Amino acid sequence: MGKNLIMRRLLSLLFVLVFPITVLGASCRCQPNEPCWPNAQDWAGLAKQLTGKLVKPELPQATLKNKNPFFLESIPGGTQTQQWAGAWHAQPSEYAVVAENTADIAAAVNFAHEHNLRVVIKGTGHDYLGRSSAPNSLLIWTHKMRQIKFQPSFIPDGAPRNIKSVPAITVGAGTRWLDAYGVATTQHNQYVQGGGCTSVGAAGGFTQGGGFGSYSKKFGTGAAGVLQVEVVTAEGKTLIANQYQNPDLFWAIRGGGGGSFGVVSKMTLMTHNLPSYFGRVDGKITADNNEDYKKLIKEFLIFYRDNLNNEHWGEQVHFNPDNTLTLNMRSEGLSKSDMEKIWLPLKTWVDQSSKHYTMNTEIITIPPRQMWDYRFWEKHYPNLIVRNPEKGAPKEEFWWKGNSDEVYIYLYAHITRWIPIQLFSNGHIDQLTNAFYQASRLDTVSLHFNKGLAGASADAIKRGRETSTNPAVYDAAGLVIMAAGSNDQQKPDPVKVKKAQDNIKQAMQYITAITPNAGTYANESDYFQKNWQEDFWGVNYKRLLEIKQKYDPNGLFYCHHCVGSEYWNDSGMCHLKS
Repeated sequence: MGKNLIMRRLLSLLFVLVFPITVLGASCRCQPNEPCWPNAQDWAGLAKQLTGKLVKPELPQATLKNKNPFFLESIPGGTQTQQWAGAWHAQPSEYAVVAENTADIAAAVNFAHEHNLRVVIKGTGHDYLGRSSAPNSLLIWTHKMRQIKFQPSFIPDGAPRNIKSVPAITVGAGTRWLDAYGVATTQHNQYVQGGGCTSVGAAGGFTQGGGFGSYSKKFGTGAAGVLQVEVVTAEGKTLIANQYQNPDLFWAIRGGGGGSFGVVSKMTLMTHNLPSYFGRVDGKITADNNEDYKKLIKEFLIFYRDNLNNEHWGEQVHFNPDNTLTLNMRSEGLSKSDMEKIWLPLKTWVDQSSKHYTMNTEIITIPPRQMWDYRFWEKHYPNLIVRNPEKGAPKEEFWWKGNSDEVYIYLYAHITRWIPIQLFSNGHIDQLTNAFYQASRLDTVSLHFNKGLAGASADAIKRGRETSTNPAVYDAAGLVIMAAGSNDQQKPDPVKVKKAQDNIKQAMQYITAITPNAGTYANESDYFQKNWQEDFWGVNYKRLLEIKQKYDPNGLFYCHHCVGSEYWNDSGMCHLKS
């Protein structure tokens, strides 16, 4: 090779490293097999800057531990979902910064920027779309950043003197909801709006992508409860964002998706007075035949519209192919007698048609302060929880048994859609009934009421509209989810996978046909979502993209179907020509 050619290639490489990707139009990030990849001395230099460690992530071995969400989040290469057929499979990053503080995050961001590396961010790894791992990348892993501080009188930085303080908790980037509930609720008699799964991260993609919990219709989305964030930008700067400082970044982070605008190192969340009760209604209604089942679906939808579409109720029902309707509903602020009265009309309807239906339900209430206290569940309802079996794990570390099938699942398909509340009206109820019935002939249809905010409290809607979450959620009664997968750690039968995928696609056509432009929830969506920008963020996408270009013009932070990802190839490695 001639000296002139070598010099031209060196100059070309220097140009790639110095000039922004947006200028180049079609440049790629550096990969391990290329000369630009950091050498051993470079990596050693990064390690010396850290309070935490620089490690080489590995995928978890095939053991029973893989069905333990706390184990999977405790290793940098672990992901809560094994993979998604035909979409992605977990591949560990080349290196991971085990961040212990904000300075560690900034060091990792600066290193990635300097060497033109692909960045991945992982807190707990609860992500269906494979965004917490990627080959040939540098992982910023925030698992150890789990400090929590309760603040009875919090005022955002830079706020005017006349601003009234509110109770809040500040959580580190790796905090799980079980940790947050333990401090806010068990210790301080307060409620913080979080997720249902105890092992989900409190400051990560859940909250930044919107975040729905069992009581969203009362307290709003997770994003709506954020008062302030500390965030490391693509330039390696640490900023405080709230409604008084960097308000555009604050708006974008609250609902615009995790890992898009920067790396959140701390998040302050408002807390609320606990309700007088938390409650559960669990059970099943079985119909004698198909015709009776269709009548049951309609009766339940009307019952929900007239009795449950309010701030007191959340969670889900399942319309199943075997003509059963499964109930997994949650309540706040209602005593057991209150709940029994509310459910009486449906029970009476079933009783009057006892030749056609059987109904078995259990109604319980939980002392609010003990809602996430392991000791209460161990004593009264041990069948509803699973304690972390890892040696040395804290005794209070548990997950709900109902979430066990989600742990380390191999997804075949996962498609979602918001259901507008208008479809519950008398003029549309037959159309909605038929859609659910026809879809349920093919696979289970889950309707998550707490993931739509029609019927929510005025306060929840007001605060939600101040975030970048898709406004379509305020007209949605709930979110339909149809999914299939396996927890087996063997490679699934391709024929079985294809059949499940085809059934769900066909079933969801009945739903999408009656919900044009309804949109869906970005955190729980189809990997192959078409028109995802509008479906995930609606009218907010244009502004989100402008903010993305302001704070991350070179696209350092990439993830699948995240704001600005349309300018990159599927691996996030090469910028596409505009």
